[in-house]
Amino acid sequence: MYRAGVIGCRGIGAAHATGIVDSDQAVLVAGCDLDQDIFDEFRQRWPDQEISYYSNHREMLGKEALDLGTVATSDHRHADLVVDAAEAGARAIFCEKPLATNLADADRMIAACEANQTLLSVDHTRRFQPLWRYAKEQIVDQGIIGPVQYVVGTLCGPRAMLFRNGTHTLDATCYYADSQPHGVSAELEEGYEDYAEYRGDGGHDPATEPGANGYIHFENGVRGFYIGGSKDTPPPKQQIEVVGSTGRLVLTNEQGVLHRGDTSEPVDYPEWPVSGIPYGVQELIKVLAEGGELVSPGRMGHTVVELLIGFLQSQQQGHAPVPIPVPRS
Repeated sequence: MYRAGVIGCRGIGAAHATGIVDSDQAVLVAGCDLDQDIFDEFRQRWPDQEISYYSNHREMLGKEALDLGTVATSDHRHADLVVDAAEAGARAIFCEKPLATNLADADRMIAACEANQTLLSVDHTRRFQPLWRYAKEQIVDQGIIGPVQYVVGTLCGPRAMLFRNGTHTLDATCYYADSQPHGVSAELEEGYEDYAEYRGDGGHDPATEPGANGYIHFENGVRGFYIGGSKDTPPPKQQIEVVGSTGRLVLTNEQGVLHRGDTSEPVDYPEWPVSGIPYGVQELIKVLAEGGELVSPGRMGHTVVELLIGFLQSQQQGHAPVPIPVPRS
């Protein structure tokens, strides 16, 4: 059994832990949180589990000899935790999105995991949901709508924050484009013209992050359009439209519609017994045990950080195109 520990024990951390506890290949042995009351609530969910408490993640990593670590802290607090876990010998890490909020952190996280041969998966949750996976594998990849021409990702509402939920929309755009981005250009939400680097509070207050609108040029010729600003917009919160040469696919959180010619039909997809974050954790455990490819690998999470920073740099350069990878200074 793989020994697993969770860093950050609030709601998302509990979802990480659910994936571990419900796995038959791992056991949850430790949790780390700065607030022991939060940890106590976390532990009460699984009264039959012996879960040790730590307020310092390095102490937990040093004492528990973890095979698997998960990181469920605020958006801008992931880097040191992932690097420390990899260097402490964790064989696999499941990290919340975004991977990081600047390129230096993203680079060192990938470097640490690759140097230590640590599997790294990022919680871009749509990749772990049955509708979105079915739409990719059984509709787009099977050519049902023809070769993809462009992907439109729309993010609405007060939480249409670039780093908070924009990371999901950008990742989904890359997922359906099925290619690495080559360049971006973007315009930030009005009032954020001078927002040159992340100044958020970890994803809590929408005013600390801009919305944005952007254009993505992919290496395979697909084009991506990101529509995420302003935040004064109505639901649904997120929508992805994948346009091919013979049809198009429109996805919201729980519904998909396939359009071909004059006909439209709902996407009939199989339900899974486990989906979302717990599925992502269990997929990582399975790849650790059996080998194979991760659906949301760290390198793809790193690409999303490149896009986020590329958007900011394009704004500062008068909305000019910025190459991806973004040039390091």
